[in-house]
Amino acid sequence: MTRRIPGILSAFLFLAATALPAGAEGRTVIGTVSAVDAAAGTLTVTDAAGVSWSYRAERGAGIDLSDLRAGDRVAVTIARPTPFNMINAADLLRTGDRVEKTGY
Repeated sequence: MTRRIPGILSAFLFLAATALPAGAEGRTVIGTVSAVDAAAGTLTVTDAAGVSWSYRAERGAGIDLSDLRAGDRVAVTIARPTPFNMINAADLLRTGDRVEKTGY
């Protein structure tokens, strides 16, 4: 049994390290606004690869979408750790996240 402990411990450490979400850090998506509804707090951005990213601004987050229009170029930054493989209908924009117009 004592010979198996190092193997079991190694396997446990390997599984623990690989179970953590890859890329669990803040991220920024740069693209073009394809849809915006400021009243509902929703925004869809299409990046250079053609991937659409949907966002929903949480009430009280201080994120103003009213000056955005379809065709505007923006950078959307989620400041908190978010796994890349997390599948949601829309990423929630919270206090500390940003939506900024950018140049081409």
